[in-house]
Amino acid sequence: MIDNLEYNTEREHLIIPEYGRHMQKMINYAKSLETKEERNKVAKGIIAVMGNMQPHLRDVPDFQHKLWDQMFIMSNFELDADSPYEIPTKEIYEERPEPLKYPQNFPKYRFYGNNIKTMIDVANTWEEGELKEALTYTIANHMKKCFLNWNKDTVEDAVIFDHLFELSGGKLNLKDSKEDLTDSSSLLRSKNKFSNNNNKKGHHHKKNSNNRQRKRY
Repeated sequence: MIDNLEYNTEREHLIIPEYGRHMQKMINYAKSLETKEERNKVAKGIIAVMGNMQPHLRDVPDFQHKLWDQMFIMSNFELDADSPYEIPTKEIYEERPEPLKYPQNFPKYRFYGNNIKTMIDVANTWEEGELKEALTYTIANHMKKCFLNWNKDTVEDAVIFDHLFELSGGKLNLKDSKEDLTDSSSLLRSKNKFSNNNNKKGHHHKKNSNNRQRKRY
C-alpha cells in the first residue's frame, strides 16, 4: 500500500494551483479525446465547474471570458476546442510588458521631488511680471526647505538658485537677485515645531483613551 503513495514533488506541475489537481486532470482528459465534438462538450462542462468554484465572480464583467482563457492556459494551450472568445496563444501569455519609466526627470536632485518640476514647468509658461516673480521665489523657498529635509545642516541661496536655473532650463534665473530666501534656521524651526505639535496631539489622544478605559471599568 505504501508503494502506491504519491508525493506532490512527483506529480504533474499545476499551472493554476487554485483550481486543484482534479480540475487539471479533467482538462488533460479533454485534451485526450479524439473528436472535437467530444472535446467541446467536455470543455463546456469544465467551464461550468470552474464557475461553480467561484460563484462570487459570476456577476463580474468578462468572467466567462476569463474562465475560458484560464482553461486554455491550464491545458498548456494544447486543447483543441471551440471557444466563444478569441483563444489565447502561448506567445501572448509569455510576452513581457514594457518596462515602466521612472517618473523622476532629474535623478540627481531626487530630494526636491517631482512636484517641484511640475511647479517649475508651470512657472515657465507664465508671462513676466510680479506674479511670476512671486511664484519663482515661492518655488525657490520650497526647494530650500526640501534641501534641508535631505541635509539638516544649511544651504546657501546660491546653490538653490543654481538648481532652479538648471531645472527650469535657464528660464527662471534668480542668480543676480538681491532678495534672500527664508533663513535656514527658520525653516528648520518651523519643521521642528510642526513635528512637536503632532507628537503632543498623539500623546494627548492616548491620554484621553486611557482615561476613558479607567472610567469604563
